[in-house]
Amino acid sequence: MDSLRFDALKLMNTRSRVETVVPDEKISNYFGVDVFGKEQMRQYLSKDVFASVMDSINEGTRIDRKVADQVAEGMKVWAMSRGATHYTHWFQPLNDSTAEKHDAFLTINSDGSTFESFSGNLLVQQEPDASSFPSGGLRNTFEARGYSAWDPSSPAFVIDKTLCIPSIFVSYNGDALDFKTPLLRSMSAIDKASVRVCQLFDKDVTRVVPNLGWEQEYFLIDEALYNARPDLVQTGRTLMGHTAAKDQQLEDHYWGTIPQRVSDFMKDCEQQCYRLGVPIKTRHNEVAPNQFECAPMYEEANIAVDHNVLLMSIMKKTAQKHHLKVLFHERPFNGINGSGKHCNWSLSTNTGVNLLSPGKNPKSNIQFLSFYVCVLKAAKDFGSLMMASIASQSNSFRLGGNEAPPAILSVFTGSTMSKMLSSITNSLSNAKLTPDQKSKIKLHIGKIPEILLDNTDRNRTSPFAFTGNRFEFRAPGSSCNCAMPIIAVDTAVAYELDLFRDNVDKLIDKGVKKDEAILQVIKDFIIESEPVRFEGNGYSAEWHKEAVKRGLKSIDKAFDAFGEYLLPDAVALFKKYSVFSKTELDSRYEIKVDTLLKKIQIESRVTVDIAMNHIVPTAIKYQNVLIENIRGIKEIFPNDIEKYAGREIETLSQVALLSNNISTAAVAMTEARKKLNKIESIPKRAREYENTIVPMMERIRESIDKLEMIVDDEYWPLIKYRELLARL
Repeated sequence: MDSLRFDALKLMNTRSRVETVVPDEKISNYFGVDVFGKEQMRQYLSKDVFASVMDSINEGTRIDRKVADQVAEGMKVWAMSRGATHYTHWFQPLNDSTAEKHDAFLTINSDGSTFESFSGNLLVQQEPDASSFPSGGLRNTFEARGYSAWDPSSPAFVIDKTLCIPSIFVSYNGDALDFKTPLLRSMSAIDKASVRVCQLFDKDVTRVVPNLGWEQEYFLIDEALYNARPDLVQTGRTLMGHTAAKDQQLEDHYWGTIPQRVSDFMKDCEQQCYRLGVPIKTRHNEVAPNQFECAPMYEEANIAVDHNVLLMSIMKKTAQKHHLKVLFHERPFNGINGSGKHCNWSLSTNTGVNLLSPGKNPKSNIQFLSFYVCVLKAAKDFGSLMMASIASQSNSFRLGGNEAPPAILSVFTGSTMSKMLSSITNSLSNAKLTPDQKSKIKLHIGKIPEILLDNTDRNRTSPFAFTGNRFEFRAPGSSCNCAMPIIAVDTAVAYELDLFRDNVDKLIDKGVKKDEAILQVIKDFIIESEPVRFEGNGYSAEWHKEAVKRGLKSIDKAFDAFGEYLLPDAVALFKKYSVFSKTELDSRYEIKVDTLLKKIQIESRVTVDIAMNHIVPTAIKYQNVLIENIRGIKEIFPNDIEKYAGREIETLSQVALLSNNISTAAVAMTEARKKLNKIESIPKRAREYENTIVPMMERIRESIDKLEMIVDDEYWPLIKYRELLARL
């Protein structure tokens, strides 16, 4: 009996419940108490300083250093009232994590006396030793200088007695080394482009912000079982393991009763989130066993991204307290539902209008349609770039699987909206409209809210679906930083909005009336975006064939997806809006390719380690057991060995064959890796690893999974799926 596996199972069964103490007070009473938000700033800053900070947040104006000193003092006093002793610039480097270096407020005078201080210079900018963060060739490894700079638009917060200041992170030359910097740039781009189009309808609109509501899916498993699986510990997913007899096929987990142990964990996470201003609204069981989801209310995209990475950090820490492990890998278990991070995206104005929500009259609905068709056209023109934004080594296992969309970007509009778009193009078939035709069109458009009221069904196979007042980008994976898909969507839609306004202006310059010009461009965009609209089953083979006919790309491999960032259209798009320079795009490509290569290398090494040091020795032990059994039967029934030991002999043959196949394949994969490692070009090596090593790992897994179903359960060394996914 393998002690590691059975000791882990024994430990799991003796876990005592870690009960969460739920405050008696209402959530609203303590929501945001650890955030230096608007109300806290009113209290700790002077009126002039408060006004200056709000101008910076709302208008993007620069904060004067003298003002920064006063902000820093007020922030320090507030943070210390919350128990803070240290401060840190909290940023998001290009490794899908967060970074922080803590410094104490403590200062020592020359006479040895001490006091707490925090200056505007320390608030606004810091210089962390940043040589080890991914840079993608933006600087040499011996060049450590990098700058973190305060982002006033995302409020500071206190956690673990540390004041965390959301910040951007750039190189000595000003190149973006993080997710936040290009996100803020993309938000500026779509703000300006959206205001230009809004000005056609409402002169009071002076600011437009993208909103984001993410949905975070994840798995929870017992910590002891996790620690007994070397593959989970080192790669975040199971590299082998036969599917359980029962997993999600009875559809009895989705939205079911939340297990008490999980509920305690969720409540604990939520309380911490509420104190930090993260507006978690929803929690429920997801499709697969031990899979769950949480989702917040909508927020401005920049803050929503910060809150998502903060949530993931809180969940990891809280899981340890409850003797659990949270898995954000997109496909930690083969054969069942993977985990995504749906990004619900919309645009709102300073006048309180959701630009992707149908209005109540023809004028507001023409504005809605203007933005709606620009999003459709962005998906058509830059769909492959949008899919590249969510590509990763781990997400490639999920796309096209259970509950995940295919790797082809298409837009689901809903049958009713699709018919309306077609009817609009038919109604606008004439070059010049009569007053009666124009009136009929506007009356028809005015029915959009009524029509959509009960006709905004969802298509779970669509990567990018309109769901009534927003677009739901379903392709992002659970572990990703949702800044990347939002950057792609923001920038692509900004381009189409500018094109929309430019085309309207050209028609007006030719003497076409404004409303006719707007309707004409709407019609043109509907027609041009038609190939990307699809209402059917995205899983079907027929759709994949149809997508090719429509000129839509299917990017099945992560390496191929990364290349989309370097195509001329993508480079021109990001350069036009100063979201990414060519150098920054090259760096992202290099980082993504290097990460892909390293993750496959790690998985391959772990596969060989487990195969040769756990699985094959187990198979040999079991062969010896079978041999002894067969030898004993032969001694008793020397003339009837086939009759009494035929099945054992067949099993022995299967175990020996599979064991030999595993050993042979593991050695072959190791040799293949050595050969590929001689390729100097990282991109070429990564491509060959994805094309060669990944299939070899799958073949090893296939043999191990077959062996698992043959070897006596008492001897199997790894925690099995039925144990990993047992109800918590």
